Amino acid sequence: MKTPVLPVDAAPRRIGSLVFAAGQLLMTVLFAFASLLTAPLPLIHRYRFITLWCRYVVWSARVLCGIRHTVTGAEHIPATPAVYLSRHESAWETLAFSQILPPHVNVLKRELLRIPFFGWGLALLSPIAIDRSAGRLALRQMAEQGRDRIGRGFSVVVFPEGTRKAPGETAEFFVGGAWLACQLGVPVVPVAHNAGHCWRRAALWKRPGLVQVVIGAPILTKGRSASAVNAEAKAWIDSTCAGFVASR
Repeated sequence: MKTPVLPVDAAPRRIGSLVFAAGQLLMTVLFAFASLLTAPLPLIHRYRFITLWCRYVVWSARVLCGIRHTVTGAEHIPATPAVYLSRHESAWETLAFSQILPPHVNVLKRELLRIPFFGWGLALLSPIAIDRSAGRLALRQMAEQGRDRIGRGFSVVVFPEGTRKAPGETAEFFVGGAWLACQLGVPVVPVAHNAGHCWRRAALWKRPGLVQVVIGAPILTKGRSASAVNAEAKAWIDSTCAGFVASR
């Protein structure tokens, strides 16, 4: 059987992806050890140093893999902390948000903190790490930690789908992020993007292209139920993402 012939540009793209992956691995190890030195510092200083790693990865993805991005709606970002509900398609947005959004912490599953090297830096960013199997206790943890982070001037980023979804695939939005915003009395800011077209889940080979990030107008939470806020955010994100798919 003959070996399939790759398109002319496939080999350079794969080489770029391999160099990108090797550089990401090396920088992750280096930053993991360096980040430990920031442990005694206030959170905002730890954040500014550790997210340099995120900026490096986004930069190298652009240079080596051709993944560029644009941001629309930056004027909607509030001057005060908020809860951002975002579409989740890849690892790209978890990194790029450090340079697109104000200083923030992520709501994530506690198991991520146990990943060698990567988990060290992640823990120093003081995320809201919850045990998903804890039920109501997880909500209580989210509220307590969320109040603390908001009080320190940090916003909160939540991926309400819970896990990464393929482009064009819709999923239920868990209400926890909207519930947290309602509990804390801060607005919800919806964020849509199409990063999954370039950086697919668990895919070594990256695709060159333009990631479009759109930030929606803040959704006020005062006097509203979490389910209503959640539904409004989901409708906006789904319709905006559908426009991305239709435009390809």
